[in-house]
Amino acid sequence: MSALVKLVSEHWMHVAPLLAMPSSDSEYDRLAAQLDEILAEVGDDEDHPLALLASRMGDLVEAYDEERRPLPDVSGVDALRYLMEEHGLGQSALPDVGAQSVVSEILSGKRHINLRQARALSERFGLPATVFLPL
Repeated sequence: MSALVKLVSEHWMHVAPLLAMPSSDSEYDRLAAQLDEILAEVGDDEDHPLALLASRMGDLVEAYDEERRPLPDVSGVDALRYLMEEHGLGQSALPDVGAQSVVSEILSGKRHINLRQARALSERFGLPATVFLPL
């Protein structure tokens, strides 16, 4: 047995749960908490020794979410309204979308979010631009 395989086999029982697909909400919560802890350590350092582990764990969390906790279909306006409320933003706080009057027209349904605005919102909130485009 090589030194690497021996080392892995000695520690596998501690690592394996971090790489297993959760089968329940409690396992999901535990994995998500462990991922948060690892991400706090890794930060933005893609060369960190735990960066690949964090990425794989994130894939498992995302897969569980997609399978068991799908996002409801909401309009781009509803998503924008929710994000504005969550972040405590007023209509004038989105100059990349347009003037306060433009944001008001979007929120009231008089105007649709266009591609440029969706990209700006995507950049601001870290979500895909498609979230903000009409269904």
